Amino acid sequence: MLDDRIFINKNISKDGKSIDTIHEKAQKELAKVIAEQYQPGKELSIILVCTGNSRRSMMGAAMGNASAAYHGLSDLRFYSGGTTPSAFNSRSIRALKEIGFKIEPTGEKATAGPKGEENQVYNVLWGQGKGLSGIEFSKHYSDPKNPQKDFIALMVCDEADGACPVVMGAKKRISLPFADPKAFDGKPEEAAKYSERRDDIGRFMLSTLAIAKEQLKNK
Repeated sequence: MLDDRIFINKNISKDGKSIDTIHEKAQKELAKVIAEQYQPGKELSIILVCTGNSRRSMMGAAMGNASAAYHGLSDLRFYSGGTTPSAFNSRSIRALKEIGFKIEPTGEKATAGPKGEENQVYNVLWGQGKGLSGIEFSKHYSDPKNPQKDFIALMVCDEADGACPVVMGAKKRISLPFADPKAFDGKPEEAAKYSERRDDIGRFMLSTLAIAKEQLKNK
């Protein structure tokens, strides 16, 4: 059972009216490819890619998985990865916990990034029951824990989009840039900006999957 608190947040709309204009093209592309390729009983994988796999891609995978559960698309699965992995940022974790996600360290540590940050492995839950949890840590998008082929790549930052003209294994690549909340680290508005970015991504995911679901009904 999905934790309903995740979508009680008034800032996460269930329609596409409040997504940014720059994301409308990506929404149409993603909804279309999901509707075309989704098959019950066969996982359709989406990897969100940003540079550090610390903030936007982590929040995006979490909100994507919760949105898929909300819409009953149980074979749609979101993952995250980066080009220069670091660690699951504590501010991202806090922002997700605020709206109902349960995120706990497993006690394991993954390979540290170039800056030597401690790269904890976490268990992320967005509900109770089969398929409503996953393991998350900062990693390269090609890490063995991620799908290796036939996935959709969502490029959620301009840096990763430019650094990866080709995402190996991806059957579809979509540019979906979001502003990095890192710019507000250590500032009074830090928490509000992380929540804002979480909600921006959440609105996109929830409304895009609603469109895809409607298109699936009409196939």
